Amino acid sequence: MSRGEILKAVEQSLAHLQGIFADEAEVVIADARYGFISGLLKDVIKKPPIERVALSDKIDRVVVDRWLGIPLFLGVMYGVFQFVFTLSVPFMDWIDAAFGWLGERVSGIGGWGGSLLADGVIGGVGSVLIFVPPIFLLFIAIAVLEDCGYMARAAFVMDRVMHKIGLHGRSFIPMILGFGCNIPGIMACRTIENPKDRLTTILVNPFMSCGARLPIFVLLAGYFFADHAGLAVFSMYIIGIVVAMIMALIFRKTLFRGASGHFVMELPPYRRPTVRGVLTHMWERGRLFLRKAGTIIFAVVVVIWLLDYTGALEPIGRAFAPIFAPCGFGQWEAAVSLVFGFLAKEVVVGAMGTLFAAEEGVLGSAIATQLGWTPLVAFAFMVFCLLYVPCIAAVATIKSETNSWKWPIFSVAYTTAIAWIAAALIFQVGGLFVG
Repeated sequence: MSRGEILKAVEQSLAHLQGIFADEAEVVIADARYGFISGLLKDVIKKPPIERVALSDKIDRVVVDRWLGIPLFLGVMYGVFQFVFTLSVPFMDWIDAAFGWLGERVSGIGGWGGSLLADGVIGGVGSVLIFVPPIFLLFIAIAVLEDCGYMARAAFVMDRVMHKIGLHGRSFIPMILGFGCNIPGIMACRTIENPKDRLTTILVNPFMSCGARLPIFVLLAGYFFADHAGLAVFSMYIIGIVVAMIMALIFRKTLFRGASGHFVMELPPYRRPTVRGVLTHMWERGRLFLRKAGTIIFAVVVVIWLLDYTGALEPIGRAFAPIFAPCGFGQWEAAVSLVFGFLAKEVVVGAMGTLFAAEEGVLGSAIATQLGWTPLVAFAFMVFCLLYVPCIAAVATIKSETNSWKWPIFSVAYTTAIAWIAAALIFQVGGLFVG
């Protein structure tokens, strides 16, 4: 038989199964497989009168419990961010001190070369590299949760919630991957068989806060919410999940109507994560951040410094600034950082560091004093950075995965609109309660 004939025969068989059992073929096959396994086990295994419950089953009674599963997941994620903030502070201080020392050494160089090194390279790229510790620690924590088997159970727990918005637990896995980077999260949607589920998941995945946004959150939360920085960053991830679910529900009720697919998965056994495995996963994700810092971010901050040095940057910023005024951050410096942030979200911090010629240790103070930001404005800015247009690489990935320019353009437009509305509501409504 030819390949085409084989594929046609497979499609006919799947349609036949679905017509007989009134269910998806994969569910029917899974039920038959487990039914055969169950019958075989009864024939070959003799169980004691009182069967001992395995430790993994005892743990799963709590971890995947209908009522405890979701609160436990939220508690685990909150603990992750507390761990990241608590452990990363001393490392960030050391890196900050190193860049401060380096900046003092090159500040004595005269002319545009000294300004480029001190204000552009060290102020821009240095302000991004300072966030290597929290980013790598976050990747370590996620790797531990994945390797021990918990993330699969989180997807299982979220399946009930996902079904209420027209998706299923398999869509939650790419969303979780989006915490590291939206690009592999979008690519992971290939495992979703239902085309409507797949496209919906692709379109909402950019709302999941990737590691590139973390420097923005750490910078602003560390200065404006110092005593509750971990909670402030944690809230960004929760807001991203909530907005993604709301938009998924809207899409499934409007653009992509129809029944969602079924979710069948085997929970992996609990395993003790190995140091080598965790570090490997951390490096696979973290090296992308370092690569961008040495290429895209370096190139962009040099361009920003050049435009600022020649006086050409401010008019550009002032042209966009009125758009963000209702959100509370209508200063041209903020507008410039957001516009260039489309290239890579880390550039938002790099641009601020270049414009204010400040490393992370004093960048938060510079933003507060020179722009007059309050915690309310900072929070609105964080939400905007969380929700607005995905980076250019993510847009390109959406184009590749959907094989159409319609959906990436739609993604750019609707995410930016959602971000503006959310930030404006936070600033305008919050201003009624905060003097």
